Amino acid sequence: MTTAQPHSLRWRLMCRLVGLQAAMLALLVLVVIAALWGSGHLVSLESEDDTIDALRDAVVRESNGDIAVRNTPTLAKRRAQAPNFWFLIRDREGHSVSQGRVPLEYAGIGDALDGIGQARLGWNILDGMRPTARMKWIDTPAGNIQILTGQGGAVSWQRIGHAALTLFLGLVLPIIALMTLATLVATPMVVRRTLAGLDRAAAHAGKIDIDGRGARLPLQDVPSEIVPLVTAVNDALRRLDEGYERHQRFLVDAAHELRTPIAILQTRLESLSLGPDARRVLEDVARLSTLADQLLDLQRVNQQADWFSSVDIVAISQKMTAELAPLAIAAGYEISFDGAAGHIAVRGDQGALERALTNLIQNAIQHGGRKGGIVVWVEPPATISVTDDGPGIQACDRERVFEPFYRSQGHGRGAGLGLHLVQEIVRRHDGTVAISEGPAGGTCVRMTFKPAYGTP
Repeated sequence: MTTAQPHSLRWRLMCRLVGLQAAMLALLVLVVIAALWGSGHLVSLESEDDTIDALRDAVVRESNGDIAVRNTPTLAKRRAQAPNFWFLIRDREGHSVSQGRVPLEYAGIGDALDGIGQARLGWNILDGMRPTARMKWIDTPAGNIQILTGQGGAVSWQRIGHAALTLFLGLVLPIIALMTLATLVATPMVVRRTLAGLDRAAAHAGKIDIDGRGARLPLQDVPSEIVPLVTAVNDALRRLDEGYERHQRFLVDAAHELRTPIAILQTRLESLSLGPDARRVLEDVARLSTLADQLLDLQRVNQQADWFSSVDIVAISQKMTAELAPLAIAAGYEISFDGAAGHIAVRGDQGALERALTNLIQNAIQHGGRKGGIVVWVEPPATISVTDDGPGIQACDRERVFEPFYRSQGHGRGAGLGLHLVQEIVRRHDGTVAISEGPAGGTCVRMTFKPAYGTP
């Protein structure tokens, strides 16, 4: 299944704006050209130029020096197209020839235009409908002559195309280029300013994590078109918060409900003679009790207050090693404590740190292969390590085992909450927890904290 590639709003806006501007400009230019063409004030596409071109090839000089006009096919075609066809041809020596009904306004104007190469003659827009004319000096087989002619015939497509191309290159294209440049410069700035509120909302969303419950995306300066999307995200965050709270309440209620029957079951089993399977049965019950305690511990960690005191991690390690030694020995391990310092203080919650270390030792007991030793080691500046001689954890699983309810291959027993709880406690103490291979090939879990000021 292919996924749609994200598109750039900036480039899409620019392309559409440029296209819209070009279309509107082209329409405007066409309207202006039509208006000015009709009034004769911009570029005339009247047929006089085609008539002049036809007369260029038809004019000849007679033997006596007079000017004559041959009836060429092109000229005959022009004459047939215009009922009011007329022209007046003259040279500077006074020779002239005319045809058709020359308007009185132009009959004697030729002499006055000897010093002008070409001209378009007409009237003001408000002067009413009056005849217009075109004058041009051209070189012909009869020499340099002046041709004065009026309207007549249709305009050729070649001349229309040439005029349109001239207008496009000289007027439309420069304006489109200027508007495109302005769009390329202005659109990114407009988009950036318009979406500034959305950028802030996205930055805020990037900071939301599981501990940021109750967080919502800001609607300030968000474009009104985007507000429904941001509102929908906020509604989704609210539903996730509600679902998380229901989930947490369920875990706490389930753990509380389980603790009492598990404790009763453990007491009754200890009073019964179960034979060779008694130890395994009691260990299974102990795991149920540990699971209930872990669920409650996880809830306590999520709700713990942000106050810490000075805690001696050496004393904590000695205490928890001693308390869990009977469980480790009963499971077939040798357990020991080793410390490189007599006192190492950190700022933290003593109860939470004890629960974290308890989970590490219980995890080593459960997955250590029921043989070898378990070593609890404390070393400066503030590190607690728990090492076993078991099968170890594969490198690809050493990050994932901290996920809640994840169990690596070969470690199917247990709920998968112990290491997650350890990570949460260590993280709230601004520390780190990491898994590596032990000296004998087992597992070494190391919790590192920031030492308290004044610690030797």
